[in-house]
Amino acid sequence: MNVPMFSMKSLARIGLSIALAASLAACATPFQADVSRFAVPMPAPQGQTFAVVAEDPKLAGGLEFATYAKDVAAEMEQLGYVRAASPESADLLVRFDYGVDNGRERVRTDYTGAAGFGPWGRWGPWGGAFGAWGYGLYDPWLGGPDVRSYTVYTSNIDLKIDRAADGQRLFEGKAEAVSRTNRLPRLVPNLVDAMFTDFPGHSGETLRITIRDDEKTVRDAD
Repeated sequence: MNVPMFSMKSLARIGLSIALAASLAACATPFQADVSRFAVPMPAPQGQTFAVVAEDPKLAGGLEFATYAKDVAAEMEQLGYVRAASPESADLLVRFDYGVDNGRERVRTDYTGAAGFGPWGRWGPWGGAFGAWGYGLYDPWLGGPDVRSYTVYTSNIDLKIDRAADGQRLFEGKAEAVSRTNRLPRLVPNLVDAMFTDFPGHSGETLRITIRDDEKTVRDAD
């Protein structure tokens, strides 16, 4: 009786398909940010006015800052505050800052291959790409480990709210994220979204905020 067997090329195709699926899954990774917030007891919004101002004077008046300030203002309005005509007439001053570092290198090792089974695998729910080492597809004829380096960036925003009448600080918050991109137009709106999740939160608490498909999930980071 003839028993059908996989050829090396067939196994290679299977391995490449699994690797591609894993790559696509990685692209769908939700945005995560670590958010720390400190606040004094604040009364419920009752029409108090606010203005978003640049913490760094170099950013004041810039078009980029104005774009991100609109995101912050939209969140404040959803809470029930009213945008003031000018900072001079505002009840609250929302001091806002943002930035991203120059990045740092990371190294990842992938063990690729397609023929035979052995304790070398990176493909599958048991493989190194998804968990602990286990059995996976491996072919010593197709080469050894694939070592790749890539750059990760740390982005952040800082938010402070002061009462304009006497300068009392009412709120301080910081949101920080590590990602493969340093494009602030993509990062800052997500960081703002994370900052205002369950705003103002519990003073002194650090949370990891996960944003997936426009839905927010809060998880303790500590």
